[in-house]
Amino acid sequence: MNQVRKYMGIIWIALALIAGYYLIISQAIPKFESPKPEDKIPAIIYAFILTPIIVLGLGIFGYYAWSGEYDGKNPE
Repeated sequence: MNQVRKYMGIIWIALALIAGYYLIISQAIPKFESPKPEDKIPAIIYAFILTPIIVLGLGIFGYYAWSGEYDGKNPE
């Protein structure tokens, strides 16, 4: 089970990178380039609020899973 957690950690890290790429490339940049002023607020939210929260959350979770923090060892 611990090996599965380590592999899933790598998958979570990859998912963090994919989510960050998607949010910036597919969501934020087209909204920034839009001539409509009402598109600027969602672009700012995507780029500066949601992307760091999602990428850091998934990345840290994946790192901890990959490094073995969730292996179930009891500290004594």
